[in-house]
Amino acid sequence: MTGKAPRDPRVIALRNFAISISVLNVLGYAVLGFEQAPLWPVAAVLTAYLTEITLEIVGARGEGRAPRFTGRGVRGVVEFLYPAHITALAVNMLLYANDRILVTLFGVVVAISGKWLLRAPVNGKLRHFMNPSNFGISVVLLLFPWVSIAPPYQFTEYLSGWVDWVLVVVIVSLGTLLNAKLTGRMWLIGSWLLVFAAQAVFRGLVLDTAIPGALGTMTGVAFVLFTNYMVTDPGTTPSRPASQVAFGGGVAVVYGILTGASVVYGLFFATAIVCLVRGAFLWSLHLSRRDRRERSAEADARSAPLVADVPAPELADRVPQGAAARA
Repeated sequence: MTGKAPRDPRVIALRNFAISISVLNVLGYAVLGFEQAPLWPVAAVLTAYLTEITLEIVGARGEGRAPRFTGRGVRGVVEFLYPAHITALAVNMLLYANDRILVTLFGVVVAISGKWLLRAPVNGKLRHFMNPSNFGISVVLLLFPWVSIAPPYQFTEYLSGWVDWVLVVVIVSLGTLLNAKLTGRMWLIGSWLLVFAAQAVFRGLVLDTAIPGALGTMTGVAFVLFTNYMVTDPGTTPSRPASQVAFGGGVAVVYGILTGASVVYGLFFATAIVCLVRGAFLWSLHLSRRDRRERSAEADARSAPLVADVPAPELADRVPQGAAARA
């Protein structure tokens, strides 16, 4: 009697992320105070599904394989669309484009497309290195200066008193459980929080920034969501603890530099910059290893004839005696 095969932790994490962000959006429009039009999340999700499926079909054809959503029925299609679902809701939730829905949908398309256009070799396979939703948001903010990030107050606009804190505690608890059990990104979170606090104090001492205000950013719902659900994206962050520390700390350092230079939306641009640096590092590592392999192969090829000219020691005993005498 055989038991069921264990589920892929990555799929479970994506499913839980998808459920969490869906519930947050429902509560956002019903209770919290989201200011985007209620039908926009639906349009964003449908756009993401269409873009993801289209690019997968094109990519599968080019690579000579079957699309990843085929062969496993409805369940396979649903699991394939988890990332697109998360990306669409995140982009729509965090961008505020007034009544220009096409700008938001453009951000969704950019976010999904970036997974195909910006890739780097990881363990012999090409994988995307730009955080999809963060990339889409960053591109929109750069191309359309009149677009802004959704105001942080929308997450607690209709709440007051102790309920504000309960919401933060719930998000932190669920996010920590999810990252500790499934994504394994607690080293990244710890580094991100510690270095973020350090840069806030540093800016206060050097740039005369109000330290309580800089540290107070860490108590907001938007910051908590960013910490648990965006900067920890398992598909675009490293797995090794030391690399996680470097990634999380790097995002905080870049944020401090951008904020010190009066660049707005530093959280998103810092994450995009560090993801880009990581992608460049992965490519340089791949090219360096390939160059070493090629040099090693050339060295072996040059030394091969010399080795062939030397008779094997064990053949000396097989030389006929007559031949030895004639020699």
